[in-house]
Amino acid sequence: MDIKVGIGYDVHALVEGRPLILGGVEIPHERGLLGHSDADVLIHAIMDSLLGALALGDIGGHFPDSDPRYRGISSLELLEHVMKLLEAGGYRVGNMDSVIMAERPKLAPFISKMRYNLSSVMKVEEACVSVKATTTERLGFVGREEGIGAQAIVSLERVGG
Repeated sequence: MDIKVGIGYDVHALVEGRPLILGGVEIPHERGLLGHSDADVLIHAIMDSLLGALALGDIGGHFPDSDPRYRGISSLELLEHVMKLLEAGGYRVGNMDSVIMAERPKLAPFISKMRYNLSSVMKVEEACVSVKATTTERLGFVGREEGIGAQAIVSLERVGG
């Protein structure tokens, strides 16, 4: 079986006046993530892992922040586009594992909805989509609550392989 693996990482600053969206879920919080799109660090890390597995660059090359079409866009829509590239290349997601790094808010109540959103767009069973959350024990920019980061790793399988 032809298998490819990719890794992705993303970080955005927390700011006032923006919604906090992670995994396509709006999470109640006093601050949200700064970015050209909805700034969903989890989905951005996942997209970079998918693009990386196929050696197709990164999300900045596909969805530049200089392009007004992507201003405020849902990262779920961007993920749909990346999935079309994946399918056109003859691959499907085998599994995906991810971790969100945030000091606050507590994310456990929202993870099942994130997994549902992601598995729906990636066209895999929820059992193939892992989302975890961790703090950094108050260390670094995450610990100081200046931003949120996410990391993802994905395996891809050739369709029909």
